[in-house]
Amino acid sequence: MTRAISLHDVSKSYTRGTRVVDRVSLDIEPGEFLVLLGPSGCGKSTVLRMIAGLEEIDEGRLLLDGAYANDLPPSGRDMAMVFQNFALYPSMTSRHNIGFPLRFEAPGMDPRPRVDATARMLGIEEVLDRFPAQLSGGERQRVAMGRAIARHPSAFLMDEPLSNLDAKLRNHLRAEISTLTRELGVTTVYVTHDQSEAMSLGDRVAVLRGGVLQQVGTPRSVYALPRNVFVAAFIGTPRINLLRGMMRAPLGAAMTISLGKQYLRLPEPLSLDHQLLRVQQGREVIVGLRSEAVRIAKPSAARPGEMALTGLVEHVEFQGHEALVHFNTGSSPAVVPDLEAPRPAARSTRRRREGGPGVLDRLRDRAGALRAGPVAVLDEPRSTAPVTPPEGRLPGDLIVRTAPDIDLRHGMQVPLLVDLAHLFVFDHHGERICPAPARAPDLEE
Repeated sequence: MTRAISLHDVSKSYTRGTRVVDRVSLDIEPGEFLVLLGPSGCGKSTVLRMIAGLEEIDEGRLLLDGAYANDLPPSGRDMAMVFQNFALYPSMTSRHNIGFPLRFEAPGMDPRPRVDATARMLGIEEVLDRFPAQLSGGERQRVAMGRAIARHPSAFLMDEPLSNLDAKLRNHLRAEISTLTRELGVTTVYVTHDQSEAMSLGDRVAVLRGGVLQQVGTPRSVYALPRNVFVAAFIGTPRINLLRGMMRAPLGAAMTISLGKQYLRLPEPLSLDHQLLRVQQGREVIVGLRSEAVRIAKPSAARPGEMALTGLVEHVEFQGHEALVHFNTGSSPAVVPDLEAPRPAARSTRRRREGGPGVLDRLRDRAGALRAGPVAVLDEPRSTAPVTPPEGRLPGDLIVRTAPDIDLRHGMQVPLLVDLAHLFVFDHHGERICPAPARAPDLEE
């Protein structure tokens, strides 16, 4: 038996009323593998613990198979949790660790047949009589998973179970988890901050930031149509190129996006998505380009929908099967604050000494709270000092994926072609406006 899980406007607060989870709504189908993805401190583990019953729900409702379950104790939810730190009993062998919960669920039943069957499934028969201290990290993780699987629960809840393992073992166990959960057909909620895990494991991915649900969809749809700048920047390797641009849409002339020293001319006839950009005339926007949307080629080799740019080589990353080339095109990168920080910067709620905030101030604060703080920064820097790249980002404003055998050196001027069919445009709030959203936003949301 597997289980449907529904969260309706679920919130959780700790000290000083700060919401670590803010009105999250999710419907998880029976047998679905859903991944909760986001940076550290975004509230994803708290959501998992509220589903498990380890955290109380302050607001909203949790439904299990359509039944209200906010007050149901963890033992009554028929769920098994796999923790990040394995949580094995050091004084018990692997056999007893796996069979321990069965002794409470069915006191009169012999747990050995189910333990042996689980061990065969996970390939750990040879370590059943060893203690946790005698096991490798991968073996301990398999034992922890075996303890969950042996119970035959209606749902698996996994809280970053692979984060303490080395990269090679993590990739191996990732494939095993995917295979096992699909064979068992059990609803699985998996928490991770690793977007590679999320994209390879999940039937759907739910992206969280600052306790607010940003987007839910299949890995392909979240990558291809990110709802906002944060989702676009968080998902994808290498990180999407985000450039500050200015829309130019003069009457009777071609529409262009100014990128500082260069510009992108939108191909004519304009597509419907590009036509809708006309309302952004004179406004600053954020241009998003995945590394595969740009290629190194001369303007004479342009295909329909490709426009030319020029870049100076800043750095070349050799990846073996490909190379990542960092170019300087004279553009200004858009900053996505708090992308890796625990939470977005807190907004001040203190009233002004005279008069207090006006209606517009309160509406602006509420809108900002619903977006979990500003997503993109388009204001001019206050200092005239040179702007250093964000931590972890190499010099240059445009990263292009190319063949590994390309011969490029620092300082070379290289012709580039941009495929505008894969162009993303975001407004100054960081919301995607091109391609246009599938529906108009609901003002009451």
